[in-house]
Amino acid sequence: QAQLVESGGGLVQPGGSLRLSCAASGVIFSMYAMGWYRQAPGKQRELGAAITSRDNTNYADSVKGRFIISRDNAKNTMYLQMNSLKPEDTAVYYCNADGSRWNFPQFWGQGTQVTVSL
Repeated sequence: QAQLVESGGGLVQPGGSLRLSCAASGVIFSMYAMGWYRQAPGKQRELGAAITSRDNTNYADSVKGRFIISRDNAKNTMYLQMNSLKPEDTAVYYCNADGSRWNFPQFWGQGTQVTVSL
């Protein structure tokens, strides 16, 4: 059974850094496009960053230049390095696995809270 487990969230001051991890199991990780989505209170879930199975990356304008998405297929893990964090980055961050290219289903993690505050 496919499972995505996020970790690394927490409370950080503005200007600080955090590194999120998403560990996948039960899927052929290397075949999936992966993404980090986030949902702030009262707002819709939005894409923050994505990485394809070929390591092509895409970032929302709001995080471009501050966040770095990466993956380690040998460890079945995706990462999000978040630098220069701002209070508006506060949200629940969700890991997503998209296998639509191969007609595989899509999976979500349970989310990890990131709070940027003094």
